[in-house]
Amino acid sequence: MHFQLTDDQRALKAGVRELLEGRFGRERLRAAVDAPRLDRALWRELGAAGFFALRLPEAAGGVGLGLPEAVLAFEEAGRVLLPGPLVATHLAAGEVAGAATGETVVTAAYGGLVEWLEEADVLRGDARGGASGASAATGDSGVEVKVEVEPVAAVDSVDPLTPLHRVRGSAGSDGSADPLVVLLTAAEQLGTAARTCELAVQHARTREQFGQPIGAFQAVKHLCAQMLVRVEMARAAVYAAAVTADPLDVAAARLLADEAAVRGARDCLQVHGGTGFTWESDVHLYLKRAWVRTRRTGDVTLSEEALAAELVAGAA
Repeated sequence: MHFQLTDDQRALKAGVRELLEGRFGRERLRAAVDAPRLDRALWRELGAAGFFALRLPEAAGGVGLGLPEAVLAFEEAGRVLLPGPLVATHLAAGEVAGAATGETVVTAAYGGLVEWLEEADVLRGDARGGASGASAATGDSGVEVKVEVEPVAAVDSVDPLTPLHRVRGSAGSDGSADPLVVLLTAAEQLGTAARTCELAVQHARTREQFGQPIGAFQAVKHLCAQMLVRVEMARAAVYAAAVTADPLDVAAARLLADEAAVRGARDCLQVHGGTGFTWESDVHLYLKRAWVRTRRTGDVTLSEEALAAELVAGAA
């Protein structure tokens, strides 16, 4: 199976990166950290660019692309730490009015938590989970979509750009998450891992100690090399899962992407030394977002056990 990106896919990836870097660069990121509010104008701009309607058929007003293209877009979103319930709004396109165009901000209950509850227009529950509360919205097709959740309380979020509320009855009966949620989150993790690798290498090239860049020291070289290896392994797994859409491939992609994002951010902090732990540095923001995303996709043990069962069955 051929996993190389096509020219159109490369152009899409480059276009999304240009849009996001132009509209949510470092200055906007730091401003958002100081005053965390959802940028509705940016949300509508994403909608106009087709970010939320990428997989929606053209006949329904969408872009008419597939899951691989959506993964590329979410990878770029993860790279710039774009805040907001991106996955929930993307998955609501065609089902909730205004989601595809970015006019409506949709959030959802994943892993027992809801992101950006107070900023969202519509709250959806995991379709496979039970709950005792209900909210309603009208889909683009004119059909009323009922969602079931029960908000409990706000919780302290380690990520200043991901406010959280805890809910009941938001996960499937087995604690698992929707594979599409898992894969798109893995794509965001991949983008974050790639960016922290870039930041570490940039710092290693410019920061000097003992008369030479710290990247000349073997310990730093090894850290950066290990980060790159994890990024490329995760990239291969995420891209493959986007093509096959196989739940086991998605589980593998989730495990590798989570590891690349969390360990990559930690290693990036290590390369930066004391400055990496300061509030003024951006590195801690990548680590905190990676931590929060690991909770969005349910119990990691379920992904590990699914892969282990497949390996055992294959060896029998």
